[in-house]
Amino acid sequence: MTKPQEDIQFDYKFGFSMPEKAVFKAEKGLDEQKVRQISHIKKEPKWMTDFRIKSYKVFMGKKMPSWGPDLSKINFDDIYYYLRPTENQAKSWEELPAEIKETYDRIGVPEAEKKFLAGVSAQYESEVVYESVNKALSKQGVIFCDMDTAVREHPEIVQEYFGTLIPPHDNKFAALNSAVWSGGSFVYVPKGVKVALPLQAYFRINSERFGQFERTLIIAEEGSDVHYIEGCTAPIYTSDSLHAAVVEIFVKKNAHVRYTTVQNWSKNVYNLVTKRTHCAEDGFMEWVDCNIGSQITMKYPSVYLHGEGARGEVLSIAFAGKDQVQDAGAKMLHFAPNTSSRIVSKSISKEGGRTSYRGLVQVSPGAENSSVFVSCDALILDEESRSDTYPYMKVKENDIEIQHEATVEKLGDEKLFYLMSRGLSKPDAESALVLGFMEPVTKEIPLEYSIELNRLIRLEMEGSVG
Repeated sequence: MTKPQEDIQFDYKFGFSMPEKAVFKAEKGLDEQKVRQISHIKKEPKWMTDFRIKSYKVFMGKKMPSWGPDLSKINFDDIYYYLRPTENQAKSWEELPAEIKETYDRIGVPEAEKKFLAGVSAQYESEVVYESVNKALSKQGVIFCDMDTAVREHPEIVQEYFGTLIPPHDNKFAALNSAVWSGGSFVYVPKGVKVALPLQAYFRINSERFGQFERTLIIAEEGSDVHYIEGCTAPIYTSDSLHAAVVEIFVKKNAHVRYTTVQNWSKNVYNLVTKRTHCAEDGFMEWVDCNIGSQITMKYPSVYLHGEGARGEVLSIAFAGKDQVQDAGAKMLHFAPNTSSRIVSKSISKEGGRTSYRGLVQVSPGAENSSVFVSCDALILDEESRSDTYPYMKVKENDIEIQHEATVEKLGDEKLFYLMSRGLSKPDAESALVLGFMEPVTKEIPLEYSIELNRLIRLEMEGSVG
């Protein structure tokens, strides 16, 4: 029996919605004129307008993916592609419109900023409505702002990197993002600067039938270090929304970037994201990817290891409940010698949910003495659920080391019995086993986020989310 809509919204912590009070809302559907309109409203330079128009034409010419989850229900004519929630960006939480401020108060972003963040950016619908950066970072030359501001204030950097790692023709949804992108984050860390505390961006969809298309660009110069965290939520509606982001990251020589995602979109959202890193000599890129919500997720963070000694890691969690498909994985491409990559994927499926690991490892000629480790572990909680693994390895070098392991298991009766014999109820015992299964990934997340992720998993195990 399906829960009433109001019951679902009560159970799902972020299912609430606020009255829509946009200062501008484009009409539904997409054509070249709307793309030009978005660029005009943002007062963008000609090169960006031209980039958008070119991308729109690529999008129109690309077919929908014929592999993976079924995306045939997406109706591009029934989506609002641009909604401006405020006239100007707020300089403090108090300046935000009441409904937006209440949204972020309830999510907890202001409290997080006070406690453990070096910088925070909050995007509501199409635009970043608030951002703050620790003054000490600004003095070090660190730039952390929304992408729209970066296009205006740092055009020479943006134009050098924007769309070079993920060009519009990469895939249909990258082309769509390139045509209608709005908001997102721009991070520039100068040579040798270590950012001690995380930078966070929070993305919120509030409106129905809405498309959010943020664009993120991170550049870590030689010897620098930064940790970027993003969180995502949306209300539950009876109609579907679309989230199609693009993330480009450049890790220079001896630099280190960690990108953590705790994604908890509501179950009416299609989450279709392209994320990619260019990693130079002795650089180190880490993706920590946690996918709890959405109706369908397709996300495969990748690292292009172009410099000798470069390293890449993807640690991912996917949890699929009823009517959910989590199609996630990673791509590691070795182009230089002495490079190494590590992929650890953990997936849980229950109540008919489906998880898939879809991965690519490519070792090119000349990438000798490289090493690859891939581990895919799936936990299936009932007879209705499903888990699939689609590993693909393309190896064109002999002098390398590759390890691949995969397991599929159910919750063991003996383990459940042991925990229950120690006084735990069956739901608590199941939650404890699931959390233990995920521990190799969750231990890599900052404590505050790990606590929140564990709480979300417990709610999922109780059937309380969605």
